[in-house]
Amino acid sequence: MANTEQFSCLLVDDDVGFTSMLAKIVKEEGGRANCCHTVAAAQEQIARAGFDVIILDNCLPDGSGYDFYSQVGRHSPASVVAMITGAPELSQAIELTRNGLFDYLTKPIDASAFAALLRRAKLRLRRPALESLTDGLLGNSQKMHEVVLQLEQAARHLHATVLLLGETGTGKDLAARFLHQLTFANQPKAPYVALNCPNVPADMFEAELFGSEKGAYTGADRRRGGLAEAAEGGTLFLDEVAEIPLALQSKLLRFLETREYRALGGTNARQFQGRVVAATNRKLADEVRAGRFREDLLYRLDVFSVHLPPLREHISDLEAIAEALLGRLCEKYGRSKPALRASDLNALKGHLFPGNVRELRNLLERSLLRTDALAHELAMDLEWLKGYGHAVTAMPLEAPVRDEAAKRSLSPLERQEYELIAKTLASENGGIRRAAAKLGLTHQALLRRLQKWPELRQGSNPGVRSSE
Repeated sequence: MANTEQFSCLLVDDDVGFTSMLAKIVKEEGGRANCCHTVAAAQEQIARAGFDVIILDNCLPDGSGYDFYSQVGRHSPASVVAMITGAPELSQAIELTRNGLFDYLTKPIDASAFAALLRRAKLRLRRPALESLTDGLLGNSQKMHEVVLQLEQAARHLHATVLLLGETGTGKDLAARFLHQLTFANQPKAPYVALNCPNVPADMFEAELFGSEKGAYTGADRRRGGLAEAAEGGTLFLDEVAEIPLALQSKLLRFLETREYRALGGTNARQFQGRVVAATNRKLADEVRAGRFREDLLYRLDVFSVHLPPLREHISDLEAIAEALLGRLCEKYGRSKPALRASDLNALKGHLFPGNVRELRNLLERSLLRTDALAHELAMDLEWLKGYGHAVTAMPLEAPVRDEAAKRSLSPLERQEYELIAKTLASENGGIRRAAAKLGLTHQALLRRLQKWPELRQGSNPGVRSSE
């Protein structure tokens, strides 16, 4: 059945029969098509009215689509523009994608490929709605714009495993959901199933992922479906994939290589039809060198990788992210949304944010719950923030590093993070879980930093258990 969602489409090609064929597909996809056959005619059309989608042939009687593309951007910046090109001009089209071209198709055009392009274009037009579903955390900076482009590109290749990289709290889980929405835009019921790998006991990992048959292990009194089965036809998200024990990584490797799996205790193989997304905050190449991660699994995972930058590297997005987060928090608590003060936002921009967006959300939620329900402005809890490195340069520098040469070898950001962790551990008497919560980090993320800087653990209070 044709999609009834309306959108306007301008088709620019000198082949009348060809544009008529494309116009029929546009109509089937719920669009209204206007056709023109020269650059001059296209200029007139765009001057009279804006178009949601513009399909541009590269070879036109009075000019090239390659040259006309820059004019389209100036006169119709909101349009989603795709190009039709022959093989000799393919390199030009590829170059334009780096400058914002949505996509390109090579002649001869396959009708199903053109219809799929239109569906993706409609999804791009809905991006504000998609971003609202992910708290707007993708941002508007150039760095985050590049992330969006990479996710859109990954969405076109369903069977390619996507690896999301980035520090704790950068929004890898939200990026995975965004990718799922992009991939299955026309299948709203496609399942999205997430597995937090370190939360599964090693002896239950295979059963959790692939399911188990009755009698497969003590207490297995019935057949139990696994998460791969639950994600069939949708997305299986493996979060913190580097935490999978080495002995179990071969099972994941086989699954990714063949897309086949067997329930624990079963003999029948099942084929997984869907997308696999993995995420980690570790450098997997370092994990391979340390003998904690299989090299062949790294190659299988890192087919299409997307790096989520830390908040400090796209701090220009902070205001937009904070506004989106605050709006969602107000919905959660059924409150009207107070305004963010400019002075508070300026203060936040000077913060290191070791916990990234997750730390920002924690601060906003904490501040909202301490703000009077009738207040017009958010009472930002900057005093709490100061305790976690807001005025980093004002921190005492007597961290427990004994080797001054080692201290000097740290980058400025590493030095700030080092001092922040040292101060927080000291304030919590060495309690790692409590320190991790204050820092906006997971317990495991803080433990990894302590593996890198073991003297920080040594400097904590030995009378307190480190797991607290």
